[in-house]
Formats: sequence, C-alpha cells, structure tokens
Amino acid sequence: MDKKRILLIAGSDSSGGALVGLASLLRRTTLIEVGSGLEADQKVIAAHGCYAMTATTALTAQNTTGVFAIHHIPSSFVEQQIDACITDIGVDVVKTGMMASAETVDVIADVLERYGRPVSVVDPVMVSTTGAQLLPNSAVFKLRERILPLTTVLTPNSPEAKLLLQNAGIKLPNPQSLDDLIAVAKAVHSLGPSYVLLKGGHLPLSKDGTVSSADAEKHIVVDVLYDGAQVTLIEADYLDSKNTHGTGCSLASAIASNIALGHSISNAVQNACRYVEAGIRTSFDLGQGSGPINHFHSSYFLPFAPGRFVEYLLSHAAVKQVWKAYIEHEFVQRIADGSLPLHLYPILIPQQGIKFTQALALTTSKSQSAIETTASTSALLSISQEIALSTAYCATFGISLAELQSVLQDSASYLYTSYLLNLAHSSPPFNFHLACLPCVLGYSQIAQSIKDSTKSVRRSRYWEWVERYSETGKGSYGEGVVQARGGVFPEFLEEGAVKMSASQAGELVKVFAKATELEIGFWDLAFTDRIASEVIT
Repeated sequence: MDKKRILLIAGSDSSGGALVGLASLLRRTTLIEVGSGLEADQKVIAAHGCYAMTATTALTAQNTTGVFAIHHIPSSFVEQQIDACITDIGVDVVKTGMMASAETVDVIADVLERYGRPVSVVDPVMVSTTGAQLLPNSAVFKLRERILPLTTVLTPNSPEAKLLLQNAGIKLPNPQSLDDLIAVAKAVHSLGPSYVLLKGGHLPLSKDGTVSSADAEKHIVVDVLYDGAQVTLIEADYLDSKNTHGTGCSLASAIASNIALGHSISNAVQNACRYVEAGIRTSFDLGQGSGPINHFHSSYFLPFAPGRFVEYLLSHAAVKQVWKAYIEHEFVQRIADGSLPLHLYPILIPQQGIKFTQALALTTSKSQSAIETTASTSALLSISQEIALSTAYCATFGISLAELQSVLQDSASYLYTSYLLNLAHSSPPFNFHLACLPCVLGYSQIAQSIKDSTKSVRRSRYWEWVERYSETGKGSYGEGVVQARGGVFPEFLEEGAVKMSASQAGELVKVFAKATELEIGFWDLAFTDRIASEVIT
C-alpha cells in the first residue's frame, strides 16, 4: 500500500506543540497563543499512518507558556523547501499554517498554481487568542485574494473568519447563536474555498443554542462545515481543559490525513474533529502553561476514535447505503403513514425471538469477561420481555400467537437465524453482539425518525409501536431493551472495539453490513408476490 504524502507549510514550535506568539516581542508584552506548529502536525500525520514533509516558514523559541523569540524564514527559502519535496517525493495533500508574511503568501500561491492546484487544507493563522492581529493587512489581503480560491478546505476560527470578512468589506454582527455561526461560514465560503469548516471552539454554546456568556453556561461546541450547498454540523461536549495547545493545527492536519487516505471531505472533517476531541479528553499535563493534546490516543492504527466505534460504522462507505435502505425502507414508510396492511405487521415481531434467544444463550456460555457475560445475559432477559410485550401488542390487533409462529418459517428468518447461530458458534461474542446492533439501534432510530417527521400519520394503528420504540419510559418497548440501547451494550461494544486490530475492524464492518442486509430481508419479504397476493386486512 502506498504511503500517503502530506506537505506541511507552517512555522516550527520548539516545544513540540503548536506555535504561540507575542503581541509585541520588542515590548515583551503578554504572551498570546497563535496555533499551528509543524511538530504537532507531524505527530498527527504519523498517527494516521501518512508521511509528512515540511517547509518551515518561521522558527520560534517557545514553551507551553509562550514565545521568547521568533525568526522568519526568507520566502525564497520557503519556496526552495517546497520545490525540493514535491519534485522528488510528490504530494497528495498540502496543509498550510502560519504563513508569516505577504511575500511567503505569494510564494505559496505561486507554488500551488505551478503544481496543478493540489488538494489543500488551509489553517489561516492570523489572530491570537487575545484578539491581536498576527499578519499585516497586506498579507491578509493576499491570503484572501490568492490562497482562498485555491483552497479545498479552509479551517478558520471565529476571529479569523471575522478578519477575512472585514478584509473583503463584508460586515456581519458578532455571532450570538448557531444560526449566526452558519451565516459566518456561508459568508467565508463566498471568498473562494471549496469547503469552509468554521471551528466553534472560541464560541461554546449553551443548552438553548446561544453563545454562552459565562463559563457555567458552556455546554457544547459546534463546528460548521459548508460546501456551498449543504451545512453539516459536528457537535461535541464542551471540554474544560487547559490542554488545548495545538488543537487548530492538529485538526487541519487530521483533515489532510483523512482526505489523503481516501475519505470524503465530510467524513474526513468529522473523523478529524473526533480525533482532536479524543486528544483533548486523553491529554496529560506538560509544562506550566497550556499543554498539548494527546496525538497518539489510539496510535491511530484504528480508523476511529475511542468511544466513536458505532458512529464510525454508520458513516463507513460499506455501510452508508445499506443502512439508508434499511431505515428508509418501504416497510418503514408504510408504518409511518399507517398504510401497512395489518397482516404484514407480524414480520416486525418474530425475528426478535429467532435472532436472539438461542444464539444469545450460546454466546453467554462463551463469555470470558464480566462485561461480556453482563451484556449477553441482560440482552437475553430484555429480549424475552420484549417478545412478551410484542405478542400482547399484536393480540390487540386480533393477531394470534399461532399467526405469529407461522411467520417463523419464512426464508428471511431462516437466513438470519443461520447467520447468527454461525457467529455464535464460530466467532467471539463481540461479533455476535455487533450483528444484533442493526436491530437494536435501527428500530429505535426508525421509530424516533417517524415520530419526529411532520409527514407521519399520528394516531395510526401503528403509532403505539412508534411511541414505545422511541421512548424508554415505564411500560414501553424501549424499557424492554434498555440494557441493549442505553446500558451495558454500547459500553461493551465501545470497549471491545478499541482492542481490535485494523484488519479486525474491517471484518466488523462486514459483519454489521451483512446483518443490516439480513434485516432488510425481513421487510423485502413483506413485498414479495406471495405475500402481496394475500388478502389485505
């Protein structure tokens, strides 16, 4: 497999984190953070299994508390570094950070043009954390006019976005809400980049979606990705940590790495955000000031961040389309509008018993840890309860137990039963539990989606099913599988996933996709000629 090549054009941080700067070195004023250091960039790229090359724009003498000296590299030498790398090694993605001067901006723009406008991720380091402008207006102008139209993904924070817009003569009020952040991202996109990722770290939101005005109100951070047509929001809990040194450059380098590895821009950005989030969560204290994030929190041989395995599955290219076909199936649409013939409804029910009980019992006997045993036994008890609730619910429609049992012989049920029993016999318990996830997660997601849709028919004969699967209150179907959805089950999956190798992770994707296809098989069965020809109740 070819090693993916990323060229880093940025400043050096002698402390190994990210660049920090001075409002005025000459006056020895307060130290202020700027972001984007080659050393942090290289750690990120190595953690993603890519190859890093560097073109240094500035050297700094610094530590976690600030910068003590800075030396700008002549722009002509920056160009020589870039040419030396690309003409010999080549490049898949260019990532830029601190450009230092207008002359260097011109050089970088010339190089991007000369080498055919390669994919680029631009971290526009222009404003310090105290609000001081770090690039002269002439350099900001050239960045806006020459670099942005060549940029694939631009990653400004709110102050940097504001400076770019001001330089272009565009005035927007200071963001006060998520809608305002989206408006800023759209305005910056009009300056030329293909994608804008407006980072939300400088403006945490409170629970009501407004920009928080006090530390106690800080609830979530929302990054806004805009491509000129679609807005994608990437949310994360606000993390109260001093170890955020290098988050900006680490994020941009993680995006560049994910793009080089073949991910779509949207997936690359989301993966990078989760990578940085995990880096902050697992950081450790170094020095007396703002410490670095943990760049090697999962050695990044795994294609997902800790705690994000299920999210990774659902966004994987091998799963996306089959999952969409599952949760948007015609069977689901007819549950939503109430038009599903009543005699087809039992197809929702018998699979719950077939798929889980016998195989779960076998899986439980093979469990080798406390959490495996707890996950298996809890799921077994929960599914038994759910079958009883479902049978009672069908009885209210006049569907007898005999009618339910008659559906058990269908080919789709046989195929799924065989697949799960085979997993239970020949695979680790983890694989079997993963094969159950499409049902456990899917029914809940489907029911919630139907409930949230304005097109759904309320008070249809299936609305009780929608209500109960979308909730976990007392007496609900959700309560019957609460252990599977909100208890030990996700904990078991997430803890187990991080212990897998990269190749094992690939096999798990196949298991999940196959199980989802078999789930679809139940609903496809409802619309075969044989069943469709039956008398509709």
